Amino acid sequence: MTHLPVCGPEGPLRATSGSPSPAPVRAVLFDFSGTLFQIRSYADRIRAALPRPPGESEMDALLDGLEAGLSDPGVVAAQRGRDVSSEAHRHAFTTWYASVPALAPYAEALYGQLRTPEHWLPYSDAEETLERLARLGIAMGVVSDVGWDLRPTFAHHGLDRFIGSWIHSYEHDTEKPDPRLFHRACGQLGAEPAETLMVGDHPAKDGGAAGAGLRSYVLPAGAAPGSRRGLDAVLRLVARGA
Repeated sequence: MTHLPVCGPEGPLRATSGSPSPAPVRAVLFDFSGTLFQIRSYADRIRAALPRPPGESEMDALLDGLEAGLSDPGVVAAQRGRDVSSEAHRHAFTTWYASVPALAPYAEALYGQLRTPEHWLPYSDAEETLERLARLGIAMGVVSDVGWDLRPTFAHHGLDRFIGSWIHSYEHDTEKPDPRLFHRACGQLGAEPAETLMVGDHPAKDGGAAGAGLRSYVLPAGAAPGSRRGLDAVLRLVARGA
């Protein structure tokens, strides 16, 4: 396993021999939500969970309630360590949903949607990107902070065939950017961290792969479900060695 040099505030403590060219990228790790997939809109999910579809003004009020819930102290507390176990993950999300009184009876149903493959949509450029990476001989894995097994969702959409390593945070009692998650994925793919690119949408969690010796590429957040994600940039990074 490659070891990073010990650095002070201005740079490496010990002199290094020049600036070697980066190793070719042999493996790419992907985040799940917001990177390869996005769940259907909250409005669509609420309509599916409630026995009676809410009207436009009622829906606005429900979405406003969810937005306000994000700063509720109880909801904020429930998010700490959310992805270290399936129980913590369920508690975090159902606490948030239930912070809106009208949604409280349906909190479990809304949570169940997360684990239902049909509610997730791959970004429109996800399959073509994975296909092209596979043709280049690039090994691929998923490293996700999540509370359930993602393989059924990938299989439902025909994308599991590209993935050679599955690292779910809840199975390891930790969250990104813990280096152990990234290193385990690299080991399973037979690639050194220096030969591996992590792609995600969270600057601290996915960008934190750089602290584990990988290269990282962070996509801007907020892409709509089913839209193009800009994953063609990954192909360009791999082509020039990131």
